[in-house]
Amino acid sequence: MLHSIIEMLHSIIGAITGENDRKKIRGTVVLMKKNVLDFNDLSASVLDRVHELVGQGVSLQLVSAVHADPSNGLQGKVGKPAFLEDWITTITPLTAGESAFKVTFDYDKEVGQPGAFIIRNNHHSEFYLRTLTLEDVPGHGRIHFVCNSWLYPADKYDTDRVFFTNQTCLPSETPGPLRRYRERELVNLRGDGTGELKEWDRVYDYAYYNDLGNPDRDPKYARPVLGGSVEYPYPRRGRTSRPPSETDPNTEGRLPLLMSLNIYVPRDERFGHIKMSDFLAYALKALVQFLLPEFEALCDSTPNEFDSFQDVFDLYKGFKVPDGPLLDKIKDNIPLEMLKELVRTDGEGLFKFPTPQVIKEDKSAWRTDKEFAREMLAGLNPVLICLLQEFPPESKLDPEVYGNQNSSITNEHIENHLDGLTINKALEKKRLFILDHHDTLMPYLRRINTTSTKTYASRTVLFLKDDRTLKPLAIELSLPHPDGDKFGAVSKVYTPAEHGVEGSIWQLAKAYAAVNDSGHHQLLSHWLNTHAVIEPFVIATNRQLSVLHPINKLLDPHFRDTMNINALARQILINAGGVVESTVYPSKYAMEMSSVVYKNWVFTEQALPADLINRGMAEKDSDAPHGLRLVLDDYPYAVDGLEIWSAIETWVEDYCSFYYKTDEMVEKDSELQSWWKELREEGHGDKKDEPWWPKMHTVKELIDTCTIIIWVASALHAAVNFGQYPYAGFLPNRPTISRRFMPEEGTPEYEELKSNPEKAFLKTITAQLQTLLGISLIEILSRHSSDEVNLGQRDTPEWTQDATPLKAFEKFGRKLEDIEENIMKRNGDQRFKNRVGPVNMPYTLFYPTSEGGLTGKGIPNSVSI
Repeated sequence: MLHSIIEMLHSIIGAITGENDRKKIRGTVVLMKKNVLDFNDLSASVLDRVHELVGQGVSLQLVSAVHADPSNGLQGKVGKPAFLEDWITTITPLTAGESAFKVTFDYDKEVGQPGAFIIRNNHHSEFYLRTLTLEDVPGHGRIHFVCNSWLYPADKYDTDRVFFTNQTCLPSETPGPLRRYRERELVNLRGDGTGELKEWDRVYDYAYYNDLGNPDRDPKYARPVLGGSVEYPYPRRGRTSRPPSETDPNTEGRLPLLMSLNIYVPRDERFGHIKMSDFLAYALKALVQFLLPEFEALCDSTPNEFDSFQDVFDLYKGFKVPDGPLLDKIKDNIPLEMLKELVRTDGEGLFKFPTPQVIKEDKSAWRTDKEFAREMLAGLNPVLICLLQEFPPESKLDPEVYGNQNSSITNEHIENHLDGLTINKALEKKRLFILDHHDTLMPYLRRINTTSTKTYASRTVLFLKDDRTLKPLAIELSLPHPDGDKFGAVSKVYTPAEHGVEGSIWQLAKAYAAVNDSGHHQLLSHWLNTHAVIEPFVIATNRQLSVLHPINKLLDPHFRDTMNINALARQILINAGGVVESTVYPSKYAMEMSSVVYKNWVFTEQALPADLINRGMAEKDSDAPHGLRLVLDDYPYAVDGLEIWSAIETWVEDYCSFYYKTDEMVEKDSELQSWWKELREEGHGDKKDEPWWPKMHTVKELIDTCTIIIWVASALHAAVNFGQYPYAGFLPNRPTISRRFMPEEGTPEYEELKSNPEKAFLKTITAQLQTLLGISLIEILSRHSSDEVNLGQRDTPEWTQDATPLKAFEKFGRKLEDIEENIMKRNGDQRFKNRVGPVNMPYTLFYPTSEGGLTGKGIPNSVSI
């Protein structure tokens, strides 16, 4: 109170003496110049200095949060321009880094407390604006603005660029003089849905996945449009505004491969300034453009086959690349540092991959039944295994179309391996489990097998032993009936064997099941259920929630780089003829299959507790930790995941409860309601009529929704992404393609299986070329960039000025530290046999922290690679 009276007296005295008119507000702007970020545009720095010399600098004007200007539509009063000082004399070194510039404003009592500022870049080049901090604002002290945005020359924009303080407020709480600025900024970000989008644009808009095909190149590269139809529903992607292809007006034209990095995403969604992020993008391009031809040449010289497992192990020792123009092309086109990281060449011209963790300690343990089963609980795709609740397993496919698709596994196949239990008793005691790749695959199997792929639909049934490990009991491999789908499936059941040709056949049966699981992982668990479903949330948040909005501030870190990596994926990975079609079994039907599976996607079931309950892996129990009792207590993905889920949920509840005291505040939040409406009706528009969408009428619905979004973008993605190289970098453990059917007795293939089982196995799974391409890709995708911001961290400590949320966030960070310690303790506990397994590989994918590189741990905030 006394402080306020003194401030008021100072103000009155200042007004009488005229001192107020002479006061200055000193500020500091932190930014990164373009020449720091782009080694190829050193002229930018020179041209910017020329502009400075002729009086074309960077101007800033403070906007009042308390005084409206009647002559400006009652928007906040705008102060006089001030300019960044000493641009010419501030020399920036040629390394990625920030520069601080002083700026001095004349204090204007008619502006009073600033709530925003307008900035104009009159230079030749763009720069990245990080923050503005004002010191000693009369009556208010320090005021901080978090900007984190690219600022292009002013002539690139139709309206002024405006940034707000790090205040957080609901639309109804926005200071009157700032309301129009808040509303207009959202209008600018939405765009008008027309025109070509340029590099500097900031427009977030929706489009169908109509840019995967390339019919102009060849009709065989035509692909259906995903999204906007009952047949092929799909989440929306960001609009890029490219013109349609010449041969199909419904397909968007493609960028040439060399231009892949120029695919449009809103400027602030592009990868950050640290070299590693750009390196990852360039590496993807390098992989396709330069390494693929070289690998093809290499494979042509060693007729495209591995002859033994030793040939595969040799990849991690280094292998000689034949001299020739293609090797020279690689050296000419990939920067030295990147070449060293990506393919590790030395003077001998050796390519060398790092040894995957799964074979680091023991080169043969991956082949054991125990490890095969353990990876369903603590591997790369631990999100699919289900409790078996009926025997034999039944299909949900329409029998009118597909005939009898129920399982042909019988009591005789498994009953003698249930440790003395009957099948009914094993079901009752929840000791039987299934990895089911039958119904997803069967409708496409006939078409898939017309390509170079030759594979089966599969069901793997497992038994929970007394030591809480799983053992496979039977694998059923099924094909469509040769006389037509309506005649049902033609199935054969294989049971475990260790020796002779029966042992080799069992190893192949496990490989076919692993091929299906690899495809499901890459297309559905990974791409669809994290990358694709999150992008509409990124778009809707930027279009409908102001940067001042608490939910924007909550979710924004979890969207970093997602639009950029997805755009690159559409350009290089999931496109027609791209890396995924080349290396994963569904081939050209891959993305179409993911669309069919999206028909069954339910937002609320993406919550980890709901997912575990749906799969029969957990039951509600109010006395158990997290309110769930796991059916299998040594299920590392679920045990660690529930701790992470619970920590996220508590943080979101603490945060949302601070801003929303009542359900009515949620219902009356105009931006929040627009966001949720657009997300359902546009972003996931093919699902808009589903009854399961939260209504967004209560604080609890808001908390549940935000918890799911953060879980999917951070922890779920980490669990299915960063184990790719550790588990699948040795491709025989996670083959992605099968090239021939199970050998039949009396055939040359069967004789080869008897005489040389390793060679027969390797001739069945992923070929040499696809192996090299596949492990090169997953090595890139499994790496953390050096500027990663992990769960429980922010890239700026002053992301809000509200003390209570900041304290809640600190509590969240401490909780994650505790969880990391808990995971380490469990991994060292001999009772939990599924945590390390025969391969001696601890389950670390839910460790919250990680250094950069290939670590097999760490939870980044967002789907950023």
